[in-house]
Formats: sequence, C-alpha cells, structure tokens
Amino acid sequence: MRPKIIIAGGTGFIGKYLQEKFHSLGKEVLIISRQPQHISWSDLPGITNALDNSEMLINLAGKSVNCRYNRRNKEAIMESRTETTQIMGHALLACQTPPPLWLNSSTATIYRHAEDRPMTEEAGEIGSGFSVEVAQAWEKAFFSFKLPRTRQAALRIAIVLGADGGVMTPYQNLVRFGLGGIQGSGQQKFSWIHIEDLFRIMLFLQEREDLSGVFNCSSPHPVTNRELMSQLRTAMNRSFGLPAAKWMLEAGALFLGTETELILKSRWVIPERLVRAGFEFDFAKLESTLEDILH
Repeated sequence: MRPKIIIAGGTGFIGKYLQEKFHSLGKEVLIISRQPQHISWSDLPGITNALDNSEMLINLAGKSVNCRYNRRNKEAIMESRTETTQIMGHALLACQTPPPLWLNSSTATIYRHAEDRPMTEEAGEIGSGFSVEVAQAWEKAFFSFKLPRTRQAALRIAIVLGADGGVMTPYQNLVRFGLGGIQGSGQQKFSWIHIEDLFRIMLFLQEREDLSGVFNCSSPHPVTNRELMSQLRTAMNRSFGLPAAKWMLEAGALFLGTETELILKSRWVIPERLVRAGFEFDFAKLESTLEDILH
C-alpha cells in the first residue's frame, strides 16, 4: 500500500503543484474539496477514513482574498478558513491512527505593515485590519486542537511564486503591457517564496520531528516593490514600465474587483525559525527565482 498524503483544499495553484510533486515521490494523494471527484467537506466519515494511516495532512483550504472586502466576501473568507480547520481537527480526533503531522496554512499578512524592520516569528508584531483578523482566527482555530499523536505547524506563507498561476500572471501582464513600473511609493517590501521551496519546507518539517508551532515560509531575501518590478522587467526583456500611483491602483482595484492591500502592504518577513533549524533555500534570491519561473 502506497503512503498517503492528504491535501485539503488542494485544487488551486499550490495544491496542484504539491499533488504532482508527491506523486513523483510515489505517494498516494487524496484531495478534500468541493469538487465532485474528490472527498467532500460534508463527508466526515470519508475524511476520517482518508486521514487514518496517512503520513501527513496539509490544509490549504480558503476562499481567495483576491476580491473586494465587502461583507459577503469577508464572511466567506473567514468561514472558509476557520470552518475547514475545525472539520480537519475533529476528523483527526476521530482517527484510529492519525497522521503524525498536520500542516495548516496561515499567512505572512498577519504581521503589521513594516518598512522599518523585518518581522520574525518571535519578534514580529501582529498587525490590524481584516486580513490580520482572518489570520489570527485561522491560527486560533488550528491551535485550539490538542492532538497528542499529531504534531502541528502553522505555515505563515508569503506570496508564492511559480510558473503556472498565482501572482506571477497579473505581474507579468503589467510588465507585458508597459505598466511594470513601481506601484505606490515602491518602498513597500515584497516577501515571497518559490513554490518549490514551499514544498521542500513541508518535507523538511515532516523529517524534523522536533519542530512544531509557527513558521514563516518566505525567502530570507525579501525585496522592495521597486526591486521586484525592475527585476521582473529585466527577466522579461522590457526596458520601461509606467509607474502606478496609489489613486490609480485604487481605481484599478475597484474595476478589477480586488483590494490594493495585496500590492501596497509592506510585508517584510524573515524565516528565522527555518534558517535556525538548518533549512537551506534552493531559491533564496529573486533573480534566480524569476529566471527559473520565466525561462
């Protein structure tokens, strides 16, 4: 019988990548989602059965934050994270032989807007506002479960860069159409991680049975928005890009049905715990990351 990996909410950009990588390692991957071909969120016995005798649970579930923060979307964003986490916790408690590791998504957006100093797991300051409230409720739901046979780690994931989706598509489009200049002041920090390193962090945490709690999943070398757009233009052979002032971004976000926070918030996040534990990034610098993704 092949070893099982369970991915909850595994139908998006990150989930599809993980599924492919675990398959290449000879693992059986079972997905929990709202799509009919997968295990349904409403099927608690099916979820419990899948989790029994599995190697690891990875919960990525949550409605995309790439939308307007109206009341209806806010409720859906919050509930899609806290309720699915509760479902997974109760299913683990019902298992005869639960997996030894539960990795639950969180977000690096939990920290405040930071242009003055980096945010680490121990010295980082929690921010304020809706996105932070979501992150706090998400982690509270996760750590509310006391699971003696299952180690728990919350992954505060920075912006994930990869070839087949995520934020790379809209950023590439900006550059392609001549709009690849700075956004806002250009001084806001951009914390990011290559999707391959995110996968490798999961394997690292699986191997290191002494590690649990909260982990920043981000490259140790964040850049400013100005550096990001410059390196992206270079990687795409574009010499020029028009800048976008804050008011232009506000108008554009309204038109596109999204929020400017995704671009304007300064995320200065450092993976202190992973580096201290000996994790080495294959893609620590943005230049090599863009080279890998775009070429």
